[in-house]
Amino acid sequence: MTLAALQDTEIPDGALLVAYANGDRDAARILAGRLAPRTLAQAYRMLGDQAEAEDVTQEALIRLWRIAPEWRQDEAQVSTWLYRVTSNLCTDRLRRRKRSVGIDTIAEPESGAPSVAEEMQDRARHKALQEALSELPERQAQAVALRHLDGLGNPEIAEIMDISVEAVESLTARGKRALAALLAGRKAELGYENDH
Repeated sequence: MTLAALQDTEIPDGALLVAYANGDRDAARILAGRLAPRTLAQAYRMLGDQAEAEDVTQEALIRLWRIAPEWRQDEAQVSTWLYRVTSNLCTDRLRRRKRSVGIDTIAEPESGAPSVAEEMQDRARHKALQEALSELPERQAQAVALRHLDGLGNPEIAEIMDISVEAVESLTARGKRALAALLAGRKAELGYENDH
């Protein structure tokens, strides 16, 4: 029975990667279908640019396919490895950007087009968050984003960042405080004047 005949959700990511390494193209299709949307979302959140996020996603998946023959299922989760690679690729691009252009060209998020006013406010909030995150030390910004934007748990973040769970907790706590301080004076501007 081929992997295509099995339910996609029944097969662990590591088993799919090993199957791909052994020549099963369906395994690659299933795995890419699972991982590409999350990788793209992470890259877009970090870079704020759809085209760059797509480039990073493609590069991260190419790297995954390259390491497939050496993959050991019991040593790590594929998704954790891919988060780490994506984060590193984005960080490299952000460093190059800071050296060359500056971070004033953050792309606006694509909208579901509720209303013009809501769309403008969403863009302002996204831009404010991106700007505030870029003000944080790199590791704090990464920990806060992985925890609160990507919804990962502290143990997985610790593995991605190659630090202890306690260090993750410290980074996220300091990052949240710093973000709150950076955004505190902008509540009314961002439409949060009634929030407490």
